[in-house]
Amino acid sequence: MEEWTANLDKEVLVELVKIAQKRGMQGSKGSWKEFLSVYDKKFGSSLSDPARRSTDALAAFLKTFSQDDLKFFDKVIQCHSNRSTVEQFKENSSEVESPEQGLVRLTLEHSQYPLDYSLPSHKEGWLVIKCSKKKKTMRSTAMVAIDCEMVLCEDGTEALVRVCVVDRNLQVKVNELVNPNKAVADYRSEITGLTAKDLDGVTCSLSDVQKSVKKLLSHGTILVGHGLNNDLLALKIDHARVIDTAFIFKHGDGTNFRRPSLNNLCKAVLGYEVRSKGAPHNCLDDACAAMKLVLAKIESGFDDVIPLVHESVPDMELSKLLLHRIPVNVPSEELHKIIPGDFLIEIKPQKKARGGTYSAFAIFKNHQEANQSFENISECPEKDSSGLPQKCISFHLQSGVTGSLYVRKMARDNFLVQVPSRKRASQVEETAKESKKLKSDDVVGEQTKAGSNPCDGHLKEIERLKHELKLRDEEISNLNKLVVALTRKQGL
Repeated sequence: MEEWTANLDKEVLVELVKIAQKRGMQGSKGSWKEFLSVYDKKFGSSLSDPARRSTDALAAFLKTFSQDDLKFFDKVIQCHSNRSTVEQFKENSSEVESPEQGLVRLTLEHSQYPLDYSLPSHKEGWLVIKCSKKKKTMRSTAMVAIDCEMVLCEDGTEALVRVCVVDRNLQVKVNELVNPNKAVADYRSEITGLTAKDLDGVTCSLSDVQKSVKKLLSHGTILVGHGLNNDLLALKIDHARVIDTAFIFKHGDGTNFRRPSLNNLCKAVLGYEVRSKGAPHNCLDDACAAMKLVLAKIESGFDDVIPLVHESVPDMELSKLLLHRIPVNVPSEELHKIIPGDFLIEIKPQKKARGGTYSAFAIFKNHQEANQSFENISECPEKDSSGLPQKCISFHLQSGVTGSLYVRKMARDNFLVQVPSRKRASQVEETAKESKKLKSDDVVGEQTKAGSNPCDGHLKEIERLKHELKLRDEEISNLNKLVVALTRKQGL
């Protein structure tokens, strides 16, 4: 273990700790914050950003984990190694990088790649397709696209029930129904389009599918998919040469990573919808769509910004908070002891494999109460992979169960109807009214001359005031952190 951590750059150590936080992982001394409370008597967990901690502190935390957890961390390190291999090949090769290889590199360089593609391939039943570093393999431009559908089994796991693979000419290479070989609790017919009757007499097994896919991925063939890590998890296949269409497009202003749906990408890039709203997935259509997106990206270049189709957030959705990465050993009724406020719980059906966690919605009376509950959570806010505000809560229940989960808003903070709390809502309205009273004559006069809507100026003023309140909140938060640190230092 000493040698394992000693050979890693701080950047990698920071990423390992952040991934441990996101997955709610705990070592022999608890979570990252719990570890800091013991490790650092001076500041404790008040300085919890891994990037601001020393290499020694990061390594000491990682050393508290079990061998199974260390095997997972090894996969994260392998993801970094995959990146390095592709980058070195580009630097050392005298040839111009092919568009296909460029998209592989773009996928591997994405910030989300180590988290999503650290697959548990050390476990039984997994197929690891080793990628040769030979020039012939690395130069290969052969591609196949894949999509899978899964059902929920009675033992709480997920099982593969359909897989489709197409080549770059959209010729079907694999189109199989798969016997889950387990008792199925939910066929998720609204998503998979399948029922128990569809699987009657199906003999194709996961092992059979693995053999078929392995043949297609020999000699450096690139595997394409949307959210491809989920398909690999269902297939129990680990393959390094991948292109994930959720990673290779720039979205909106390009400042935040936002994971688009396959349907939205197809609307924006290809000009058509893969499916109508509420319709089940079609595995073959989704595989073809992923391949078409890659081919469109190759033709249009790497640097274009793809505008996403805007989806409005209904008022009913704004009254919810998404609770995710909830450990399965935490009953839904216990969530009321962890999340502040008065709400109902709605368990969210799983579409993809999530391991030992589940998700749920906390449903409040209105969006103000949902926002107030989020604000009452003391942990520092961060952004999820879609750029939405969320907070990570560590908990210790009376039953002795400890762990962590994430609480996420349903829209961004700059969404027009969203404000942090009722109090701040009234502050914004009062200040805006006062501003309107002072400037109304001038604003209306100028806008009338210009032929524009007088409301536009009011909306801009409200947005400006909300931005000022946000900056003030950040200042207060920083001051609170400083007070906590000084209090701990003085032993008060």
